[in-house]
Amino acid sequence: MSAIPEELPAGLDVACHLNVVLADPGSDVLTAALDGIAARGFRRVVLPPVDPDVFDAPGFRRLCEARGLSAIPIAGQTPDADVSSPDPEVRAAGVSALDRMVEVAAALGSDQLNGVPYGLFGRSPTQVPRDARERSAAALGEVADRAHERGVTVVFEVLNRYETAMINTAEQAMAYAEASGSPHLRIHLDTFHMAVEEEDVSAAIRTALPRLAFLELGQSGRGRLSRGSVDVAGVVRRALDDGYAGRWGVEAFSAAILPPPARDALAIWREPYVDGLLLVDDAARLIRAGWAASAPGRRAARLARARASDGVAPANGSGSGTDPGDDIVSDPFVAHTDPETRIPPGAPAPEPPDAGAPAAHDPAGANAPAAHTER
Repeated sequence: MSAIPEELPAGLDVACHLNVVLADPGSDVLTAALDGIAARGFRRVVLPPVDPDVFDAPGFRRLCEARGLSAIPIAGQTPDADVSSPDPEVRAAGVSALDRMVEVAAALGSDQLNGVPYGLFGRSPTQVPRDARERSAAALGEVADRAHERGVTVVFEVLNRYETAMINTAEQAMAYAEASGSPHLRIHLDTFHMAVEEEDVSAAIRTALPRLAFLELGQSGRGRLSRGSVDVAGVVRRALDDGYAGRWGVEAFSAAILPPPARDALAIWREPYVDGLLLVDDAARLIRAGWAASAPGRRAARLARARASDGVAPANGSGSGTDPGDDIVSDPFVAHTDPETRIPPGAPAPEPPDAGAPAAHDPAGANAPAAHTER
């Protein structure tokens, strides 16, 4: 494990998928994993699928809150509980399963529910019929509205064609969200899936921006974010420059860590890494590089320098006020590939961009102008 944790910029709200570092929430190294995630400046952890009838949500909440973390659960569907099904009973069971996971989110003290709530996970042998997509959107919109009353935002993930036939692109996600009739339903994009389906990742992010609440960073090979076809630092920089102010996620999977059922479900049979916290450090370096090269990051650095020159102590872990851009090469491609350009472990994290930006801790409000989403 990393001896000196890399720290994320204080201006970004970033979550780490728990399976990056351990197999399941019942692991005997859970507390050490949560300690390591918190030490690196993450604010949240994304849970793997849990059984709502068995999972100790209040207990897990206490573990997270003791470390300044919040948990984000995920929701899914099964063949006998599917909101896209033509069978009314199966569809009702799917709605019930989603409502149950909203309750789990509330019990965790979370304001967000991620996952694949719109249909079955897995490769489909045929194209999804239009009426199935319409049924799914209508049902999920009602769930999202009820969840909003509980203080929980439902956020659905866009997957590649090998994991679902329902929603594969940002354009489809926006159409689905509008068809739901809910102004509260939000979108989750993942660079791993976008690398398969989108011609231009940054353009896809701009397309989804009005409803985008969670932007997850994953590499093409599911391993270290600095090794693969996705320019992670560049994605971060361009998304911030385009106005994204929502939450971020880090996701990677390795057969060295995942339990066997998850390996098979996700087709993770290789070991691209063995130490999850080293992977998290690598991700933090890239995120910090993208932040430092972005307009909000540069603005935060200027504010930090101005406060330092006025003798004001920097807040929110921003250190001495040194511009993080002084410690890295601003070219995101160089920062992505050259280990010599990485920020040293002691480099300060900048302040949040400005008071007028949308609150990063509010997924229901992130990047969502009322005129666009309210009906």
